[in-house]
Amino acid sequence: MNLFIRALGAGALLASCSLTQAEVAVIVNPTASAAPTQADVANIFLGKNKSFKGVDQKDWNATKEKFYGSVANKNESQLKSYWSGLVFTGKGQPLASVADDAAVIAHVAGQADAIGYVDAAAVTDQVKVLFKLP
Repeated sequence: MNLFIRALGAGALLASCSLTQAEVAVIVNPTASAAPTQADVANIFLGKNKSFKGVDQKDWNATKEKFYGSVANKNESQLKSYWSGLVFTGKGQPLASVADDAAVIAHVAGQADAIGYVDAAAVTDQVKVLFKLP
């Protein structure tokens, strides 16, 4: 019985952790004069809009999952398939990618036309937040 109660408690804890995902912030360089809309951001990260240079997170993580799910309505396999089709037909190349939130912030802070996404808790004054995804 005691083991059952522990397992039930652990399951409840895991369930609550998966429901409390952090916000994702879409960021640009503070000197950026234009402010793309959420639709523009989707097109930038799908290679359809070249007004900003999108920088992607290298590995699939909770931040990347939330960003692509919310902005482009794509999961990991859909995104891989999308880019594979563009590369195969010669119509596009995936965006530059960096290791983590800190690298995205450094990249965006260093390029006037860069745009990226990070966990909102990682945002610094080196970048400007366009919008947040709850």
